[in-house]
Amino acid sequence: MKHVIQKSFFIFLAVVVMAFSIAVQPLTIQAAEVDLEAESAILVDANTGKILFAKNADKLFPPASMTKMMTEYLVWEAVEKGQISWDTTTQISDYPYSISADSNFSGIGLKQAKEYKVKDLYHAMAIYSDNAASIALAELIAGSEGEFVKLMNKKGEEMGLKDFEFVNSTGIENESLGDNHPKGTDPNGVNYLSAKSAALLAYHLIHDYPKALEISSKPTVEFDGQELRNINWMLPHDKANFKKFYYEGVDGLKTGYTDLAGYTFTGTAKKGDRRLISVVMKTESEPKRFEQTARLLDYGFQKFEDTEIFPAGYQLEDKATLPVAKGKKDDVRISIAESVTLPIKPDEKDSYEIEYTIDKDKLNKDGELTAPVKKGEKIGTAQITYKGENDYGYITKDSNSTVDIVTDSAVEKSNWFMLTMSAIGDFFADLFHTVVDWIKGLF
Repeated sequence: MKHVIQKSFFIFLAVVVMAFSIAVQPLTIQAAEVDLEAESAILVDANTGKILFAKNADKLFPPASMTKMMTEYLVWEAVEKGQISWDTTTQISDYPYSISADSNFSGIGLKQAKEYKVKDLYHAMAIYSDNAASIALAELIAGSEGEFVKLMNKKGEEMGLKDFEFVNSTGIENESLGDNHPKGTDPNGVNYLSAKSAALLAYHLIHDYPKALEISSKPTVEFDGQELRNINWMLPHDKANFKKFYYEGVDGLKTGYTDLAGYTFTGTAKKGDRRLISVVMKTESEPKRFEQTARLLDYGFQKFEDTEIFPAGYQLEDKATLPVAKGKKDDVRISIAESVTLPIKPDEKDSYEIEYTIDKDKLNKDGELTAPVKKGEKIGTAQITYKGENDYGYITKDSNSTVDIVTDSAVEKSNWFMLTMSAIGDFFADLFHTVVDWIKGLF
């Protein structure tokens, strides 16, 4: 009986220890590795474009106000091209005025008898997610929201977004806009983005216009005599009910909500030299979208480290040299031009390999380079491949998973005498083989 009691006690103790062990592990990492409370999600390393985590990332969902990331991009582009400036002013037409007067659309009470600067309207859009400000900017840039939608879809194609459709500049369902839905779009149309496309849109916005983060990171902004508070709760707000959502390094990017879309959020955070982009779509509540984002970011920052997988000058093991014709040397060593550094899990370095391709245009019919050959001359490309589980790939085609293969040294062209002697030698060698083959044929 005593042994039975002791055995039962140790089993109980083991269960308690196991439960405690599970409890003290970071909940954020467990959730990200096992499951995430969002219909769709993605986590991307912003420096390399490497996808670190994905869940239904290609599935289309309404992005709600995350749509405004494209509106923001086109405003920055218009300023860059000189079409408008941040100090350009515009008046409010009847359409955005009616939207601004409706509290259901987060209206800030825009006035028609007033000139508004682009800078102020952009702040209202990017920080407070104001719909009327978005429409006013769209009308200023393209003349009408309908024409602006054409620009949005064209830019989406240029960016390489694969899963998307824009029908307005705000993310509101067209049905809610009634007769004001943009001309040329479906009256019942809805904007659609996949999590991957939302992340790629964010990637382009912060890479092409990094100053956008200086605005999206502001917890509050003064607008027309009122304080607008950023809807991104992960910023350093001074309100007590927001402080528990604060996440160090977060400086953007865009929230979204409609009944159809649920609660969505495209976030980005930087720690040290690393920046991550996260997207969660169709979460069940306002707090959930930030909690799930925190889980994703924790997973990315805690589980992955920037690691040099292959150093510059790394030579391809199975083909370290290429033959050279008409040169003072018969071959030349080849290697990768740049080091390859990627965010990886520390124990997975050996799971990465190099697959290379030599540019056929660089070779003669015998598969040789022809002298002269320059040092550092590009003669092909190497692709870094992952042989482990859950290879999510990259958000962009142009990533540092592809590097150039170059020559390690120069090979001068041989002088005319040596070339002539070599040609004579080749001639007699060919003649000898021909005669030998002819004699063999006789027997």
